[in-house]
Amino acid sequence: MTQMTHFLSIAILELAAALEVSRQTIGSLENGRYNPSIILAFKIAHFFNLSVEEIFIYEEEEK
Repeated sequence: MTQMTHFLSIAILELAAALEVSRQTIGSLENGRYNPSIILAFKIAHFFNLSVEEIFIYEEEEK
């Protein structure tokens, strides 16, 4: 997601406002410290006019 915000020159504050979340949430998403809820993932995808799969990569955790 970091590449998209930089590529599209989207300010974190602008994205946070559009998604109705805090800028800290956006920062945590970009840094991989937070996984979005399914609803937030769809909101992000809709904002960028992409599919969820184009934005987020699912990686299984090692057991």
